[in-house]
Amino acid sequence: MQKQKTLASSFSLGGKGLHTGLDIQITFHPAPENHGYKIKRVDLEDQPVIDALADNVAGTQRGTVLSKNGVQISTIEHAMAALYAYEIDNCLIEVNAPEFPILDGSSRYFSEEIDRVGITEQNSPKDYYIVKHKIEVKDEETGSSIIILPDDKFSINTLISFDSPVLSNQFATMNDLSEFSKDFAASRTFVFVREVEMLLQNNLIKGGDLDNAIVIYDQKMSQEALDKLADELNIAHKDVKDLGYINNKPLVFPNEPARHKLIDVIGDLALIGKPIRGRVIATRPGHKINNQMARMIRKDIKQNEIQAPIYDPNVTPAMDINRIRELLPHRYPFLLVDKIIEIGATHIVGVKNITSNEPFFTGHFPQEPVMPGVLQVEAMAQTGGLLVLNSVDEPERYSTYFMKIDGVKFRQKVVPGDTLILRLELLAPIRRGISTMKGYVFVGDKLVSEAEFMAQIVKNK
Repeated sequence: MQKQKTLASSFSLGGKGLHTGLDIQITFHPAPENHGYKIKRVDLEDQPVIDALADNVAGTQRGTVLSKNGVQISTIEHAMAALYAYEIDNCLIEVNAPEFPILDGSSRYFSEEIDRVGITEQNSPKDYYIVKHKIEVKDEETGSSIIILPDDKFSINTLISFDSPVLSNQFATMNDLSEFSKDFAASRTFVFVREVEMLLQNNLIKGGDLDNAIVIYDQKMSQEALDKLADELNIAHKDVKDLGYINNKPLVFPNEPARHKLIDVIGDLALIGKPIRGRVIATRPGHKINNQMARMIRKDIKQNEIQAPIYDPNVTPAMDINRIRELLPHRYPFLLVDKIIEIGATHIVGVKNITSNEPFFTGHFPQEPVMPGVLQVEAMAQTGGLLVLNSVDEPERYSTYFMKIDGVKFRQKVVPGDTLILRLELLAPIRRGISTMKGYVFVGDKLVSEAEFMAQIVKNK
C-alpha cells in the first residue's frame, strides 16, 4: 500500500508573471496528510486560500485560472504538473501575485527544486482514482479529445496537430511518472507569431519573451509588421522570409511542443485531487478540454465517495477460507467471508459470494430473495475482525466483539449471484484492544451498504 507524500522542506522561486509582467515570489511548503494542493494569496489582506481543484477553474484561455470568492490565481499548470509527477499529494503554495511566475515556460525549475529539497512519506494511504472503464471527452468543433483507459499505473500519450508548415503533427509518450524530470520537465510553452499581436492587444503576455516561450513564425507577413512586433517584444528584427522557430535558445527536444502539451495535460488533471491509475490519450489537447475531463472525474468522485476495490479472481488470496477459519470462530451458517484479497496495516478487502443456497433466502424472501442488511453488516464486521486479529500475536486466542455500530446505510439490494467486495479501514489506531473502522460493501463498482464500527478484541478464556 503506497503512502501519501509531501515535500521534505520548503522552497521558493522568483520570476516574472507571463501575463501581468509582475515580479513574483512563490513558496512551496510541506503540508499535512489529506491536505491536497492549496494556494494562498499572501499579497491580499486576508491571505485567502484556494483549493487547487477542477471545480474552481474559472478560465482556460492561454492557461488555467482558479477563482474562488472573487480571488484569482492563474498559470498554475506547470507547477501542478511537477507536484503530480513527483507523486506529491499534499502541498501549500504561497504566492504574492494573481499568477504563478512563468520562469522559463516549463516545469524545469519546479522539478529541480523538488529534487533538491526531497520528498517525505506520510502515514496515511494514498487515495487513487482507479480508471475501470473507458472515459472520454470530445470537442467535435476543434477535434480535441481525451480518452483515459484502465491501466495499473499513470501513463500518457499526447498528439498535437496544427495547420502550420513549421509545426504540423507531433506526439509524445510518457510511460511512467519517473520519466518526467529528465524527459519532459524542461519542455517550454509555445506560441505562434500570428497569435502574439492579438495577445498584446488583450493586455496579455506582458512578461513574455524569447526566454520563456518557443515562438513559431509560420505564416509570412510584411517586413514592417514583423519589425513592429519585434520592437514590442524587445527582440532583434528577423527576415520575413525565414520561417521557423525564432528563439534565442535551440529546442530542448525535437518534439518539445508535444512534450509541453503533455505537461499541461498532467497539470490540469492534477486538479482532480487524486492521483490517477490509467492511461491518458490526449489528441489536440488544450486547457479547456483538459478541465472538462478533470471536472467529469471530480463529479464521479463526488457521486462515489469511495471507489470499489479491484477484484481479480485469478489472483491468489491473501487469506483463503482455511486461514479465515483458523482466525474466526464463526461457522455455517454464519461465516460470511470467503477469502481476503488484500490486507495492509490499516485496511482489508474481503470477498463473499452470494448464492441461492444461502440459508437466509428460505425466509427472506421466498418469492424475492434479498440478503438481509444486518448480515451485510455482519460480513463487514467479520472482515474487520480479520484485520484486527491479523495485528496480534497468537490471533487464534482472541475474538472481537461489537461495542457500537453507527452510520449504517443501505443503497441497493443484494441478491443471489452477487459477489460482495468488503472493504474495511481503520479510522484510528487500535488502542487498548479497541478499534474503530469504516466499512463498505460493493457489488461490482456500486456501493450497496456502509457502516462505522467500534469493536473490542478480547482474549479467549
